[in-house]
Amino acid sequence: MKFNFQRKYLAFPYIIFLIGFIVLPLAVVFFYAFTDAQGQPSLSAAESFFSNPQRIGILMNSIWYAFVNTVLCLVIGYPIAMILANKKYNKNAIVVLLFVMPMWINFVIRTWATKDLLYWIGVTANENPNYPLAVTVGLVYNFLPFVILPLYTTMLKLDKSQIEAAQDLGATPFQTFYKVIIPMTMPGIIAAATMVFMPTISSQVIPTILSEKKVILFGEAIYNAYFRSSTPDAINVGSFMSLIMLVFIGLTLFFTRKLNRREERARKHLW
Repeated sequence: MKFNFQRKYLAFPYIIFLIGFIVLPLAVVFFYAFTDAQGQPSLSAAESFFSNPQRIGILMNSIWYAFVNTVLCLVIGYPIAMILANKKYNKNAIVVLLFVMPMWINFVIRTWATKDLLYWIGVTANENPNYPLAVTVGLVYNFLPFVILPLYTTMLKLDKSQIEAAQDLGATPFQTFYKVIIPMTMPGIIAAATMVFMPTISSQVIPTILSEKKVILFGEAIYNAYFRSSTPDAINVGSFMSLIMLVFIGLTLFFTRKLNRREERARKHLW
């Protein structure tokens, strides 16, 4: 019997991986999130979470830290990416690697190095250490490369003729930047914000090390509710909190796709 190979067979390894490492784990999370300690269908985990003001406060605090971190990374990373993408100022691709190299170093090592630096300059070394500032600095330092790289890649593909046309028509540098460059780099901005916002909410290592567990983000809260708690419904509450993270990820992807489609329609109408 002759075996007729088809290209669709190449998708089988991915399908197996998808089922084994994504579908089944999510099914387990859903099961525990909507059952009680005895495995019976129940909304006790949701009730336990929403009736706990401390956990809701941690979620709101995590969203605030994620927002601040995203804004700071964009404000710092955008001009850096512009300089790196401009061949007039950067004529050596090795300079780009200097900003990407921190991503090659172990995440925990980078965080401990940041803690030592902040202790040396006095942010966390005095009697009243500024832990929120320390956590913010650590978040920006660790996530900044994730902003620079997509922005740099997007800026390399900028249509220079549109910028020159705006200048020829009398646009000021600010108008050129706001009405031409920003819209053309919007896909990179959205990608960068997505890569920073959600991981910040679920961050555990950075706030735990830099604040000595004084600042707790949602990732640490899930860890405390799931792995460190001895209550019978710990796994159920931890699973429901994980589903909240999935909801945030889904909403982020939804609005990201919506913004991308709006930018594509705007570019089409422009021509």
